[in-house]
Amino acid sequence: MTKFCATSIYGAQLVTGLLLALLAITSANAAIIEVREGERIQDAVNQAVPGDEIRVYPGLYSETVYVDKDDITLRGIVEGDNWPHLDGEKQLNDAILYSGNGFSVEWFKITHYKGNAIMGQAGNNFSIRNNWVIDSGVYGIFPEFGENGLIENNILSGIEDAAIYVGMSDYIDVRNNQVFDNVAGIEIENSRHALVEGNLVKNNTGGILVFITPGLPIKSSYDAIIRRNFVLDNNTPNFGIPGSLVSQIPSGSGIIVMSGDDVIIEDNVITGNNNAGIIITSQDFVTEIATDTGSDPNPDRVQIRDNIMLN
Repeated sequence: MTKFCATSIYGAQLVTGLLLALLAITSANAAIIEVREGERIQDAVNQAVPGDEIRVYPGLYSETVYVDKDDITLRGIVEGDNWPHLDGEKQLNDAILYSGNGFSVEWFKITHYKGNAIMGQAGNNFSIRNNWVIDSGVYGIFPEFGENGLIENNILSGIEDAAIYVGMSDYIDVRNNQVFDNVAGIEIENSRHALVEGNLVKNNTGGILVFITPGLPIKSSYDAIIRRNFVLDNNTPNFGIPGSLVSQIPSGSGIIVMSGDDVIIEDNVITGNNNAGIIITSQDFVTEIATDTGSDPNPDRVQIRDNIMLN
C-alpha cells in the first residue's frame, strides 16, 4: 500500500509538471496581434492561432467579425474617451459572432447593427466584459448553446428585443451590467443554472425575464438566481418587433418568471414598475401553451424573499 501511494504521488506530480510545461509552451507561443484604424479586425482573427490576443486600437471599424477558433481574446484599447468602435451603419447584421471555446471580448463600443452585437453559437467558457452596446438591433449580447460563461460590466441600450439574452445555455453568470431603454433588459430563456446578480435594470419595457419559450429544442428552464439587482422604472412603451414574444410583454413589468422552475428572487430593489414588480405566470401570459406539448407551461418551486419593493 505504501508503494502504491508513493507511486500515485509521483505520478500526480509528473502529470502536474507536464500540464504546467504545456501551459508554459502555450503561453510562450501566444502572440499579441495589433489592429489600428484602417485595418480589418477579421484579418487579425484569420491570422490568429489559439491563445493569441488581438488588441484593437481606437477608431471606426465597419465589419462583421467571425471567430471560429478556440482561446481567442479580442481586447479593445480605450484611450481617454476614444474607443475601438464597431459600427454597422444600419447595413450589417452582426458585429461579433463566435463559436470557438475560451473566447473573450472586452472594451468595444458597438452601434447600429441590425441583428446582434455579440452572438455566440455553442462556444463554451466565454467572457464578455466591459462593452458598450447602443442601438444594435434585435439582441445586444446573445450566447446560445453555451456553457460556463460570464457576462459582466457591460452597458446596453436601445435594443428592440433583449439587451442580454441567454438562450439554451448552462452555468452562465450575468453580473454588474447596466441595461436601460430596451424592450427586455435581461432574458434567461430555456436555460439552466443561471445567476443574474448586481445589475442595474431600468427604463426597459420588462426588466428581468426567466422564460420557457415553446418550440425550442431544449424544453426546460430551471435553477436561476435573481439576486441583488436594482429593477427600476421599467415603463418604456414596448417597441419590440410585431409578432415577437417580447412584443407582448406589458410595459411596467419588473421581473417576469414565465414557466421557469426553481427560480429564486432575493435581495433585489424593485421600485416604480407601473404594471407589477414581480409576475409569476404560465406560458399563456404571452404565448399559446398548446403549441409545444413537450414543454411544461407552469412555473414550479419559485421563491421570493427579502426584496425591497416600493411604488
